[in-house]
Formats: sequence, structure tokens, C-alpha cells
Amino acid sequence: MSEPAVPLDAPPGQPTKAAMAAWIGSALEYYDFFIYGSAAALIFPKVFFDESDPATATLLSLATFGVAYAARPVGALFLGHFGDRLGRKKIMVFTLILMGLSTFLIGCLPTRDQVGGIAPVLLVLCRVLQGISAAGEQAGANSMTLEHAPPERRGFFTSFTLSGTQGGQLIATLVFLAVATMPEDQLLSWGWRVPFWASVAVALVGYVIRRTLQETPAFTRQAETEGVVELPLAVLFRDHWADVLRVVAGALIASVSTIFTVWALAYGTSDAVGLSRTQMLWVGALANLVALGAIPAWAVLSDRIGRRPVYLIGAAGSAALMFAYLWAISTGSYPLVLLFGILAFGVVYSAANGVWPSFYGEMFSTRVRLSGTAVGTQIGFAVAGFAVTFAARIAGPHGDDWSSVALFTAALCVPPVIAVLTARETHEVPTERLGLRAADDTTHRETVIARPGRPVRTPGPDA
Repeated sequence: MSEPAVPLDAPPGQPTKAAMAAWIGSALEYYDFFIYGSAAALIFPKVFFDESDPATATLLSLATFGVAYAARPVGALFLGHFGDRLGRKKIMVFTLILMGLSTFLIGCLPTRDQVGGIAPVLLVLCRVLQGISAAGEQAGANSMTLEHAPPERRGFFTSFTLSGTQGGQLIATLVFLAVATMPEDQLLSWGWRVPFWASVAVALVGYVIRRTLQETPAFTRQAETEGVVELPLAVLFRDHWADVLRVVAGALIASVSTIFTVWALAYGTSDAVGLSRTQMLWVGALANLVALGAIPAWAVLSDRIGRRPVYLIGAAGSAALMFAYLWAISTGSYPLVLLFGILAFGVVYSAANGVWPSFYGEMFSTRVRLSGTAVGTQIGFAVAGFAVTFAARIAGPHGDDWSSVALFTAALCVPPVIAVLTARETHEVPTERLGLRAADDTTHRETVIARPGRPVRTPGPDA
């Protein structure tokens, strides 16, 4: 039988510091990740691939966007193992350095005109490094913030990881808005490189902040009492395999983001629709700006009513609104595109984004939390990354079959709905009891977090 629950109190100021470190690190990671997405849709087909066949060049460019997602499960196995063995802090510092370096190198790559076929090969290699870094970033940041947070506010504090993601996308979009106004020859020769080089400055700031973080009370206690697990992945798949599958299914919701951010951008600026690059980039910028407020708001709601209902709103609502958004693009009506883009991505999708960091992390115990979150999310995200490539295929020879893409995206929202309906509600479970089964914890299996005006229930074995 496991030992009785003892509250895990973080040192004063650490929960806020952990949340800010998660925000800044995630902003950098996904600034780097999504400037690549914007470049893959708008620039790379002309710089790294054969311009004589624009459709094939675009398809290959979007495929390189998905390559990083294919690398993410491998990175999750590696970084998840060491994150549960060595601690959250070390992984968060490592992923920050790796992402900053790989992104800077992309900005230094020679083009196809300069070195021929080796150019896209080098691009793919740098993209793989980005994927490995991203595999550990969110899981490390989620684990760090969850284990530092007050138990009744875990949803709010862990949401900073995803609001950082949206912040990074917003910054990336604004940067591309600036470079997209450059003359075509300057943009394709050197202008596209500037956003990739700029990541170094943010990486340095994030590194300084993360180096000053303390390890979480939950991991420290685990290491000092029971000790860390020799093989976290073995324990994970033995004791938590069902929850890993739930996280894999839930992570498919990221397909909404990749379709919105990459495929819809390419579709809206295609000859079939004719919207400008600047117009479509502003849709993403404003949607992400709204998401910066919506994500913590949904997370606070989940601290009150539970993770499951809020996540369900995000998953089911995103499936429905993707039809409205892509239809709006097909009409060429910019006010409609702006309206449904903000509503779909900025408001409704943010419900799932605001909740999943706590929802997934709370499924696992401290000894395998980083592994479980990393492996589960990155397998699901791998599918989501290649959703862009599949969308380009099913959109037809002219790339304008938006209804098929919307149906495809909605179908990818079904597994997340099933995952949330079969999952346990965990928002009232104390941090030290997360991930424990009844067989491990008979005397405390119904312990809940004390809230104002409501006493803690701790029934005995006969309850």
C-alpha cells in the first residue's frame, strides 16, 4: 500500500515562475515550429523544390512540415525516459537549446539553386531536430507546471504551456506579416531567413529563466523516498497503457491546428480563392491573439467544473466549425473568413488547448508523468502533422475541394471525443494521488481537493 497523502507545497513564487518559464519556452518552440509552417506554405516550394511543377513542389514542401511530427514519437521515447529519470528541469533546458539551434540552422541553409538536391535533404534533417525538441518541450513544461501548481489551480497554471504555444504562433505570424510585404526577389533571396535567425534572442532569454527554476516538489519527493524508476517506459506501458491510448486519441485534436495554420493558409492564397498572403496571415494572428485570453479562461472553468466537459466542447465544436471556416474561405469573403477563423481557432479550439495539459498530465503518476504525456501526445501529433499532406491530397488536383478536407478534419476529432468520454475526471484529485489505482491506494481513493465551503472527504476502505 502506498503511503498516506502528504500535500506537496512548492516554494513561494515557484508556481508562477514555472508557468512563465513554460510560457516563454513554449512560445519559442512554437514560434520556431510555425514559422516553418508559414514558410512551407508560402516560401519553401519556390526555394527548396522544383518550381516547374508548383503543385508537386507545394505538396513536397508541406510533407517536410509533417516530417518533424514523424520524428516526435522517437524524441518522446528518448526525452520521456530521461525526464522521468533526471527531472523536468534538465529536459526543459535541453529542448530549448536544441530547438533554437536547429531553427537558426534552417535560416543558414543553401537553396536548391545553389546546391541542387542536397538543399531539401538538409532542410529535412533540421526539421527532424525541431521535431525531437518539440517532443519533450510540452511534456516537460506541462509536468513542471502541474507539479508546482496549487492542486485546485492545476488547470490554470498548466494552461500557460498552451497559451505560450499560441503566443509563439502569434509572434511567428506577425514576423511573416512583416517579411511578406518585401519585394518578391528580396523575400526569396534573404528575407525568409530573418525569422529563423531571430529565434536565437528568445532562446537566450528562455535559457536564463529555465536555469533558475527549482525541480518540482513531486519529483523531488519521488526521488528521495521511493527513488526514480529504472525504466519509466516499461512501467508506463505496464500500468498506464489505457491512458496512453487515450492521450494518443486525444492528441489527434491537433489536426485542427495544422489544417488551420498550414493547409488553409495555402488554400486561401491559392488561385482558386485569391486572398492575399497578408489577409490570411492576419486571420491567424487575430485568432491567436484571442486564444491568448481564451485558453486560460477555459482552463479556469475546468478547475471548477472538470476537464472532461470543457475538453468535449473544444473537440466537438472544432469538428463543426472547420466546415464553416473552410466554406468561408471558399467564398472569398474576407469578413466571413475573419469571423469564423477567430471563432473556430481562437475561441472553440482553445477549450481543448486550455485543458489538455492538465487533463493528460493528471492521468499519470509522478514517476511516469513526463513519459506518459510525451509518448501519448507525440504519437497523436505525428498523425496531426501529416494531416496537412493528406489534406493536400484529398483536396483534388486543383486543391479546392474544401468540403472533403473539412470532413477529414472532423473525422480526426472523433477519437478525441471518445477519449474524453472514457476518461476519469481528475480535477479534484490531489496531486500526490494522481495516476494511482484503487489497488495502490485503498484508503485514499476518494480523497478530493479541499475547496472553500466544502470539506475534504477521506472515506476508509469500506466506502
